[in-house]
Amino acid sequence: MSPIPVTILSGFLGAGKTTLLRYLLKAEHGLKLAVIENEFAETGIDTELLGDEAVQVLTLANGCVCCSVNSDLTKGLRFLLQRLDSGAIHFERLVIECTGLADPAPVAQTFFTDEDIRERYLLDGIVTLVDAAHAEEHLKQTIAQAQVGFADRLLVSKTDLVSPEAFSALSERLGRINPRAPIRVVEHGEVDLPELLDIRGFNLNADVGAGMTLRPVVKGASHDRIRSLVLRREAPLDIDRLSEFMNQLLEDHGRQLLRYKGVLNIEGEDRRLVFQGVLKLYGFDWDRAWEEGKARESVIVFIGDDLPEERIRIAFEQL
Repeated sequence: MSPIPVTILSGFLGAGKTTLLRYLLKAEHGLKLAVIENEFAETGIDTELLGDEAVQVLTLANGCVCCSVNSDLTKGLRFLLQRLDSGAIHFERLVIECTGLADPAPVAQTFFTDEDIRERYLLDGIVTLVDAAHAEEHLKQTIAQAQVGFADRLLVSKTDLVSPEAFSALSERLGRINPRAPIRVVEHGEVDLPELLDIRGFNLNADVGAGMTLRPVVKGASHDRIRSLVLRREAPLDIDRLSEFMNQLLEDHGRQLLRYKGVLNIEGEDRRLVFQGVLKLYGFDWDRAWEEGKARESVIVFIGDDLPEERIRIAFEQL
């Protein structure tokens, strides 16, 4: 039985998560989706039908499933599996809404730390909604910057309420925080489903390398605490010294490292080493061989909270 792909939907209050969820639940897209909504949503989805039990499930006319969780997320995830296995409901994908003030990290970690959950669900990606009209105010708060930093996709709403110049400036700022995540505009909650599904943001395979194509980042002063740090090196890396570097980095700054991905050129090895992580949880694996005639450049992208960038660069160069 294949694991169920999971998309985590993040974003600050008023960014349009509930509007997007309503679109996912009501649209005739032919997919059997389950959506977990929590009690802190701006406006509940079919709350009058779901009631106020700890976990309630409602199957809608198009076959999608709406689940309201007022308690532990793991309990809700297991409850859905029980209903699925019993044949009471059917779904092929899951979308989880984070609260507007929430850090997506604990939700993401659930799919790595709980063995039962890890076997039945597969975390596909984190999508963050950004309210263009209020982004400047929202991004004064570190948690909003962190939501951007965790994302594999950034969906910008309410762009009709701002000038093209303001949208361009916002896009540049989002790119400084998180150069990994493509930026897309969402109108009235409607979005092409490929932007939300099959992101493969947590896959350890060739897609990790393909995803390392970074947008140009405009240089300039940044007052955001959450920023990206890109390390590059053409010389092959010693795997033991690399391991020491990563272990020390995680020990010193593990809670500050929101997301990180790398494609590495290891000394004496024809294959690429790929790795990625969330906070102190990370995985790595050998990928395909380096292509003949192309530069074997190691690239690591860290997205972190107030990282000592110069110290990390120096330590990496000393490898």
